[in-house]
Amino acid sequence: MDCLDVAALAARLPPSPRTRFAPSPTGYLHLGHVVNALYVWGLTAHLNGRVLLRFETHDQIRSRAEYVQAITEDLDWLGFHADEGPVDQTDDGRYAGALAGLAEAGHVYVCGCSRKDWVEPADGAATPSVYDGRCRDRGLADGPGRSLRFKVQPGTESFEDGRGVLHDQDPLRLNGDIILRDRDGQWSYHLAVTVDDRDQGIDFVIRGEDLLDATGVQLRLTRMLGRPRPPVFLHHALLMAEPGRKLSKSNRDTGVRDLRATGASPAEVIGLAAYRAGLTATAGPLRAQDAAAMVGSGPGPGTVRARTRVLG
Repeated sequence: MDCLDVAALAARLPPSPRTRFAPSPTGYLHLGHVVNALYVWGLTAHLNGRVLLRFETHDQIRSRAEYVQAITEDLDWLGFHADEGPVDQTDDGRYAGALAGLAEAGHVYVCGCSRKDWVEPADGAATPSVYDGRCRDRGLADGPGRSLRFKVQPGTESFEDGRGVLHDQDPLRLNGDIILRDRDGQWSYHLAVTVDDRDQGIDFVIRGEDLLDATGVQLRLTRMLGRPRPPVFLHHALLMAEPGRKLSKSNRDTGVRDLRATGASPAEVIGLAAYRAGLTATAGPLRAQDAAAMVGSGPGPGTVRARTRVLG
């Protein structure tokens, strides 16, 4: 069981904090989403908080209404009921306003590169893991086929995650100059979620550890967008399809709809997800209401709040 020290966590959050369950409707719900739901609803129950259901539709090319409907139906079938929403990432001018503010302060530049331009270096060169900033000083004009990037300055972002682990991250090394608006005119994940969390008053972000390296740059972006108190971020372990490969919609891993089609009950699906995530010792049936017992505990004997500093 994953016994987080909820009392210590609550001390860092406002009363009745607001969190969100935020799937991208680019495919159907899978067991990895169920694990995230266990953490989101379980910790929210401990904290007397509220859950907002938000569909992250910034990828307009791959997002589909049929997936929104299917995810909503599957969550309802499983018993995970949001307190607010659903909402989506409607482009109502908020992202453009945030971008304009960053640009006015000199934090944005035009990039003419496609991904192929910088991930295929000359023979013998190491493949870069992040964009190398080659368009920073080119002074390009905005136009079709060009993206807008956030000029990430050198420096460390230090934060304590929801588990009490201290992190020192270098956003420039980990992320490079992130995209704010892509070559197709779509708003990026980084900008959209940061603006939404600010505007929707999200106090607590609960997500998989695959997004841990993005936290430092999003905290920096949060501060530059004028939010004085950023959310607390908690990153939980991922449910793996096999060693080294996380569950993915694109890889067609076992989905909630597939399990429903075999006759599995909601409690059996939740129990399977909890077991495969290491939250329970067996794969017995569990209800959505059991989530709180799996992911948190109050202070007491054996409860240790980690204070390890992790460099990233």
